[in-house]
Amino acid sequence: MTIHNEHPFLPPPESRDRTRQLRGRLASPVTIVTAGSDGMTASAVLVLEGSPARLVVAINEAAEFCGAVKTTERFVVHIAEQDHRRLSDRFAEISPSPGGLFAGLEVSETQWGPLIGGFDNWAGCRLEATYPIGWQMLLVAEIDHLQVSDLDDPLLYFRGRYRSLA
Repeated sequence: MTIHNEHPFLPPPESRDRTRQLRGRLASPVTIVTAGSDGMTASAVLVLEGSPARLVVAINEAAEFCGAVKTTERFVVHIAEQDHRRLSDRFAEISPSPGGLFAGLEVSETQWGPLIGGFDNWAGCRLEATYPIGWQMLLVAEIDHLQVSDLDDPLLYFRGRYRSLA
């Protein structure tokens, strides 16, 4: 049961940002990126094949995570599955996380940053360059380590909501 037919704070159609509307029509993977003692949810991620392989992630340049990556020059990209919805909301700072982002989680320290338990697919990345573009910071990194296993139902973001392939 819902109270509203649509989001109660959604601006009227004539006031909506057209770029956000375009971005919302592209299905995106949900990832959690971590570095130092910080992390955030990110869905603008691109993997580029090559030698070495690279990963590009766009994050809000004002995010504290941006500073953590610039300091450590390394980060971990966790590929979210359907059972990571709540954790994704926590790292997007949509839901509360008393005690901090990593409180109550099984976390292993790697040379790339904190590795959250329960993720079978992740990449350890070494920062190569940063590019401020618009309100975003593009982080370009070499992929130093990959952990890849079966992934039947990744967590996707589409039109402002989590989605499933199923």
